[in-house]
Amino acid sequence: MKAVFVGAGSMAEALIAGALKSGALQADHTYVTNRANDARLRELAEDFGVQTGYDIQEAVPKADIIVLAMKPKDAEAGLESIRSLIHDQSVIISLLAGVGISFMEKTIGKPCAIIRSMPNTSAAVGKSATAISLNGYVSEKQQQAAISLFSAIGTVITVDESQMDAVTAVSGSGPAYFYYMAEAIQQAGEELGLDHETAKELLIQTLLGAASMLSKNDGQAAALRKAITSPGGTTEAAVRTFDEFRVKQAISAGVKEAAVQSKRLGNAFVH
Repeated sequence: MKAVFVGAGSMAEALIAGALKSGALQADHTYVTNRANDARLRELAEDFGVQTGYDIQEAVPKADIIVLAMKPKDAEAGLESIRSLIHDQSVIISLLAGVGISFMEKTIGKPCAIIRSMPNTSAAVGKSATAISLNGYVSEKQQQAAISLFSAIGTVITVDESQMDAVTAVSGSGPAYFYYMAEAIQQAGEELGLDHETAKELLIQTLLGAASMLSKNDGQAAALRKAITSPGGTTEAAVRTFDEFRVKQAISAGVKEAAVQSKRLGNAFVH
């Protein structure tokens, strides 16, 4: 399977690293290009052995998969640069947040298989939660190729595109929510007298353990929380305080606002 990455940022690198490690892609069949950053292309070539350069006239027509990994603001220009090179066996896999399938279809201007994806930054450690949406031209083989590609950096699910704003709010931005809470918990630990390294080590292992427990208990967060919230205990005291400050409502409101913002950003890509 031959792949061309149009864009060479951190998400492209994470996907390339994972796919090469898993065997979903081979270095000599992977070509990476960007607008003008030669140093970045040299870095990827040295680190992963992939092919790099600016000869898209040669590379794109030979590709089975074309991965759009530029900045969303460059989506239209990027699509226009490869429009004439796309053939009926190509599948475009977009990593571009907020850029809808209909926008890509209209910009390309001809029938083309398109898969829109929403990975998250945990792809860098092979733990992304990725959602994909397909247009009507995607074959079963192409869908499986995309699933294989994204499985190399974590888990992948297929959703209707109408759910992508919710996906963006839950898993696309999700890591930042946990970092935000981790920041507050570590700060509180230090204010209670723990040194920085001790607070950090305890917090990281606690997060890892909680994630593992959630995974093994079918994601039953409420049940797990209640199991360790003994009447009159320390956990109950903390949760009671969270409730007084309406923490749960604040988090819910924030996630919903992220979905609204995702929709706003997507409206910029409507012809």
